[in-house]
Amino acid sequence: MKLAASLEIPYFQFLDPDGQLSADAPADLADPSFLLSYFRKMVACRAFDTKAIALQRTGKLGTYASSLGHEATHVGMGAFLQNEDCFAPSYREHGTLFERGVQAREILLYWGGDERGSDFAHARHDFPMCVPISTQMLHAAGVALSYKLRGMPQVAMSSCGDGGSSKTDFYAAVNSAGAYKLPLVLCIVNNGWAISVPRSAQTGAGTLAQKGLAGGLYSAQVDGNDLIAVLYACREAIDRARRGEGATLLEFMTYRLHDHTTADDARRYRAAEEVEAAWKVEPFIRLRKYLTANGLWSDEQEQELIAQTNEWVAAEIDAYLQTPMPPVSAMFDYLYGDMPSEVLEQRELAMQREGQA
Repeated sequence: MKLAASLEIPYFQFLDPDGQLSADAPADLADPSFLLSYFRKMVACRAFDTKAIALQRTGKLGTYASSLGHEATHVGMGAFLQNEDCFAPSYREHGTLFERGVQAREILLYWGGDERGSDFAHARHDFPMCVPISTQMLHAAGVALSYKLRGMPQVAMSSCGDGGSSKTDFYAAVNSAGAYKLPLVLCIVNNGWAISVPRSAQTGAGTLAQKGLAGGLYSAQVDGNDLIAVLYACREAIDRARRGEGATLLEFMTYRLHDHTTADDARRYRAAEEVEAAWKVEPFIRLRKYLTANGLWSDEQEQELIAQTNEWVAAEIDAYLQTPMPPVSAMFDYLYGDMPSEVLEQRELAMQREGQA
C-alpha cells in the first residue's frame, strides 16, 4: 500500500488562558502597546452587546444575536483588511463590522427590523448581514473571482459558524476557492453549537479546518480566544491571498457564552458546567492579565474605559431610537423593475391606511 497524501492542520496559540506568552509569538503582534488598542475595541464590542440585549428585552429591538465570547475573533478578523477589500458577514460579527467602519446605530437598525441598517455608510462594497447561513461564503468567492479575473489586488473574506460549515454553500465556496486559486479568506467561528446541535452531532470531521484541505486550501485551526493568534492567522491569510497564492480556511476555536439569539434559551441543551468552564478561558481574561503584567492596564483604567464606552453606546442608541420609521411604501420599493399591477394596488392601499393611522 502506498500513501496517497499526508496532510496536517497547524494550530496557533501564542497567549495561553493564564496570560503567558509563548516563545514563538510574533513580536510585533505581541507588543502590549499594540494590543492595548484592540483590547479597547473588545471592550466596546462587549458593551454594545450588553446594551443591545437590554434593548431587546425592553421591546426596543427585535431578535438579536449576541457575540459574547467572540470579541477577540471578530475584532482580529477585520484588523488587516483594507478599505478596498470585501467582507461578507453572517449575522454575529459585530466586532468585524466595527473594524470595517460600520456604525453601531446601523447594526441596531438592522436588528430593529429596518433594512436600512445594512446600507452601510462606510464599507459600501461590503455585503449586508446575512441570516441564511453560509450563502455569504459563496458570494465572497464570487467577489474574489472577479478580483482575480480583473487583476485587482483586493481580497475577499467571509465567515460562518460551525453549523454553517456543513452547508452546501460552504463546500461550493471551498471548491471554487481551491479550483481557481482565489484571493479569499474563509473563516469558521467554531463556538461549539449550531444553535442547539453540538458540533459532534453535525459533522464527523476531526477538525472543521480540514474541510478546506479537500478543496486545496491552506487550512489552520486557531485559538479564537487568543487575540494574538487571531491577528497572526488573519494577517498571514490575507497576505497570502494578496500575493496571489490562493485561499485560506481558518477555524477559530471559541465559545458562545450567551444564547444563540435572544429567542433562544441555551439552558435547555447546554450543561451549566460547560458554560462555567468556557468563562474561565474567555478572551478578556488572558489579554487583561497580559496587559496588566506589562504595566499597561489597571482596574481604574478599565472602569474609565467602560464609562467612556457606555457613553458611546448610549449616543448610538439615541441615534437609533430617533431614526424616523420608513414609510409603509418602502416594503414595496426596489423589488421590481416594473411593479405588477396587483402589487401596485397593494402599495396604494397600504399608503392610504398609513395615512389614516
